[in-house]
Amino acid sequence: MQQFDLIIVGGGLAGASLALALRDSRLRIALVESQPPRRPEGWDARIYAISPANVAFLESIGAWRHLDATRIAPIRAMQICGDGGGRLEFSAFETGVSELGCILESALMACEFWESAKRQGNLTLFCPARPEQLEFRHDASVLRLSDGTVLSSRLLVGADGRDSWVRAAAGLSAVNTPYDEKGVVANFATEKSHRNTAFQWFRDDGVLAYLPLPGNHISMVWSTSDVHADELCSLSPELLCERVSEAGERVLGKLEVLTQPAAFPLRLMRVPQTVAPRLALVGDAAHGIHPLSGHGINLGFQDARELASLLAKTQPWEDIGQERLLQRYQRARREETVLMQTTTDGLRRLFKGTQPGLSPLRNFGLNVTNGLPFVKNALVRYALGAL
Repeated sequence: MQQFDLIIVGGGLAGASLALALRDSRLRIALVESQPPRRPEGWDARIYAISPANVAFLESIGAWRHLDATRIAPIRAMQICGDGGGRLEFSAFETGVSELGCILESALMACEFWESAKRQGNLTLFCPARPEQLEFRHDASVLRLSDGTVLSSRLLVGADGRDSWVRAAAGLSAVNTPYDEKGVVANFATEKSHRNTAFQWFRDDGVLAYLPLPGNHISMVWSTSDVHADELCSLSPELLCERVSEAGERVLGKLEVLTQPAAFPLRLMRVPQTVAPRLALVGDAAHGIHPLSGHGINLGFQDARELASLLAKTQPWEDIGQERLLQRYQRARREETVLMQTTTDGLRRLFKGTQPGLSPLRNFGLNVTNGLPFVKNALVRYALGAL
């Protein structure tokens, strides 16, 4: 049996960032992952909007400076359009900041995190490896891998995604609310410059977003019904470009497909209990939100930041797997997670509703907010600092 202080199951963005955040700690860490990340040819269709607070986190763990800056696009403005003339605009300049966030590829971050992890002195990688059996003892978590390897630690962290094996093995429940929607993603070259502006439209057929990529390129995320999503994925490249351009009011002119569209099912997932004796959950294993905010991974990074900070401050004689200690992590992350889940779910319901009089009301709200600079600045500054 191999002994560690901490076992992290899942080497994705949340799990790997947690390991990197503990690179200067005294903890002996094991990271279990089924396969290393790979960079696709061309652009990765999986794109994330990273808040300034999380850019600072990635800088603090030594990862940000190694990312390819030519593949990162800052967001300097946002335009949000309702389904009945409502409009809300945000500007980094008017808010007094250099950028509202950054857009970059998931694979770009994942590969850099993995390379940093391979160089980390207090980290042992088990890859390819799959967990097979998990046992919680009064003084340890014991994990058996599919190849027969047995690992033991004072604390085990589940960072293995929405369908978390760790969460299920530990008997922690997850409340899933299917949206009967899919998120369709694809990247495009654009005729006109996006000027580092992110666009979002609340439409009758879902929520459409254009996220700026370097150069005249964008990433599209269209959250829509299952039927419409499947239709979009079946279109020819020419018809897809026309449909996406028309839905986006042709703000960027003609489009050219760079990556084939892909769709993934959407659901709200609440996990009432994210810690237990010898166990903590981070990232998508701990929560799931609608992608209309683009901030899902930001919650995961803040999970990693909070848990790493808590563990790094413990004394050598303290037991990092004690539930009393882990409850501090759960309390620290619960408010922001519930707020983001409630906000994104509420916005989706508001703009999906078809009751008489609802459309004028929600578009009126956008326009009123747009006319109140102090309210807009407060919203932006919360997002910059808290997400």
